Amino acid sequence: MVKEFKYRGKSISELDKFSLNEIADLLKARQRRKIKRGFNDNQKKLLVKIKDVKEGKSKKRIKTHLRDMIILPEMVGVTLSIYSGKEFVPVELKSEMIGHYLGEFVLTRKEVKHSSPGVGATRSSAHISVK
Repeated sequence: MVKEFKYRGKSISELDKFSLNEIADLLKARQRRKIKRGFNDNQKKLLVKIKDVKEGKSKKRIKTHLRDMIILPEMVGVTLSIYSGKEFVPVELKSEMIGHYLGEFVLTRKEVKHSSPGVGATRSSAHISVK
């Protein structure tokens, strides 16, 4: 038996019916303030593209640099390619991500993996025998 996800006591189907201001009232203060102040033009275009993909008008994967966009209930189920500073990383938006920012799910730095030092890295490796 799979437990149905609820955000602040509301199911996804209920959240889809809410207006943007009603959703904002459920979010935390920082996200609420951003939504109440309004989205910029690029964020509005992204929401239109997402609506087109959900309705089946477009099949292309959406690429975006908008790491500061808040994940809304209407975005759930779409796969976005979010820019990490070097490449676009595909992220499938799930219901548990509501209220978070897109940038939280795409890291900008890789994990450091050290290996053996190269030639010339230390004093002793600078003098290689001729034999």
